[in-house]
Amino acid sequence: MIITDYDLYEVPPRWLFLRLETSSGLVGWGEPVVEGRARTVRTAVEELLDTYLLGEDPLAIEDHWQTMYRGGFYRGGPVLMSAIAGIDQALWDIKGKYFEAPVYELLGGKARERMRVYQWVGGDRPEGVADAAREKVEEGFTALKMNATPELRHVDSPAAVRAAEDRIAAVREAVGQDVDIGVDFHGRVSKSMAKRLAKALEPYDPMFVEEPVLPEHNEALPEIAEHTTTPIATGERMFSRWDFKEIFEQGCVDVIQPDLSHAGGITEVKKIAAMAEAYDVAMAPHCPLGPIALASCLQVDACSPAALIQEQSLDIHYNETSDVLDYLADPSVFEYRDGYVDLPDGPGLGVDVDHDHVREQAGDVDWHNPVWRHDDGSVAEW
Repeated sequence: MIITDYDLYEVPPRWLFLRLETSSGLVGWGEPVVEGRARTVRTAVEELLDTYLLGEDPLAIEDHWQTMYRGGFYRGGPVLMSAIAGIDQALWDIKGKYFEAPVYELLGGKARERMRVYQWVGGDRPEGVADAAREKVEEGFTALKMNATPELRHVDSPAAVRAAEDRIAAVREAVGQDVDIGVDFHGRVSKSMAKRLAKALEPYDPMFVEEPVLPEHNEALPEIAEHTTTPIATGERMFSRWDFKEIFEQGCVDVIQPDLSHAGGITEVKKIAAMAEAYDVAMAPHCPLGPIALASCLQVDACSPAALIQEQSLDIHYNETSDVLDYLADPSVFEYRDGYVDLPDGPGLGVDVDHDHVREQAGDVDWHNPVWRHDDGSVAEW
């Protein structure tokens, strides 16, 4: 069996799907994308496949991963690692189908029977979150995540801190004490504001504060951790085990959030998960993406003791024209009950992608995140 061909599909709302074909007729699906940079990643996928994988045995996944990562001399970063991630997902999908087993069975077997998930509430700016939170809890979710703030100045006003506090207070009042609330700083705030906000939000018992500073400022995490007992989460913009090595050694991060479509795929995130376990750190994979990315996350969650909770993007504010279930022949594979989802038990990634619908929807997807500016006209973090 060899890899014979591939197709790439840009599909709404902002995703890129890879379909990898083999000489045996087995097909694997992957989701290689950087949100807002789909065409850039598409080119990287084409270059990797044309250079290294066409005509090769798809089952030699570790060797292919090492070749794609190390073969070009320059390595790492969001574009290359996302391209590798999607190819890696597709290879595992093929391998699972070849052995007629879920990917997690090939990675050591299940460490759990089901996976807890959380639901996003609110949009880019955290507005109307209390009512949305109440609705999602009524639907059965036991964990939520919200943005902490809109854009903030490097040192902002007491009113900005109070506004963030009032929002999470309203959500906590709406859902009670039995619901977990993740609070995403989204890298929007400086070290100075992160310290103030983490301390101010602590009385409302967040499940974690996410990305309190941008990853290029991870050296600030120990100082921020000194100002709060709330768990600190980060990692969606970190792309390999080498990127995570420093924060594990710092000992101040409680939850890591690698993205299965950005951090090298199943092969790499399984290794990152093992590192997390060794450092007594939990894992909550980042996944505001499509069904293939989510299925890949669940395969690693299934066999990783460090896995705590899984992000999923059903009804997320980005999904205005298409949603996660639209591309599946059997949407029931992601049926959420009591805040959990069952592990996919089909072969490979465990999802049946509706190829006809993918082809119908495919085209240029012109999604880009907004560029925000402060009131003085300077660029703000989104």
